[in-house]
Amino acid sequence: MEKIFYGKNENQFGELRLPDGDGPHPVALVIHGGFWRSGFGLDLMHDVAEDLTDNGWATWNIEYRRVGQEGGGFPGTLQDAAQAADYLKTLAEDHPLDLGKAVSIGHSAGGHLALWIAGRHRLPEDSEMYTTDPFPIATAVSLAGVNDLERMHDVHKFRDETLALEPNNPVADFVGGSPSEKAERYKQASPAELVPLGVPQILVHGSLDVHVPVGISDHYFQWAENLADFIKYVEISEAEHFMLTDTSTTAWARVMEEMDLLKEHL
Repeated sequence: MEKIFYGKNENQFGELRLPDGDGPHPVALVIHGGFWRSGFGLDLMHDVAEDLTDNGWATWNIEYRRVGQEGGGFPGTLQDAAQAADYLKTLAEDHPLDLGKAVSIGHSAGGHLALWIAGRHRLPEDSEMYTTDPFPIATAVSLAGVNDLERMHDVHKFRDETLALEPNNPVADFVGGSPSEKAERYKQASPAELVPLGVPQILVHGSLDVHVPVGISDHYFQWAENLADFIKYVEISEAEHFMLTDTSTTAWARVMEEMDLLKEHL
């Protein structure tokens, strides 16, 4: 494993792992979750990255600025994810990477970023995250992803109001306000607002997920399919949120089946 900085901030780095063999290797851009908050880091995906690498993928497990850190949240977190994806072109200059077979795969908030990276070419030119030549992702894989920011915001808002809890809305913290307050930000930051992405997508979600409701992926799938995106939806009836990145579970084995298919057919 090699730690490489893609930017100047201490959180703008990734871990590159290469499988055995000369390559060039298909690439998995691995993105951790944690609701974009500073308490969670790329170590959450160490086992995922190692298992993917053992199965023939070069992995670029990225860190990024998060809420609670200088520059984290909107737009910095998104800019970092985009910059890390674009940095694959630089990595390929010195490492045997097959950039035509580059997949983004993320869990939870990382699933949001995996889809967003694939769809950012649809951003308007006046967006703070706009780039003229974004790195093209071949397929985006979202594991229990926060694929619709407005719906996830409303889930947390309803919970807090119904249970009379102190407000704790990670989407609002990430975007910088509610959908009514920051409508344009939600349009640019939410994968659901960028559909059709024009990039193949795979959604995997556990039916027992209490952190990101399975309905988030279910609705996104229907929306994207209706708009003619090529999208596959795998709902795992016995899985909860964290099983999708626990490499000892049958849920992860199901994810690996999808990754093996991608490796064969990209």
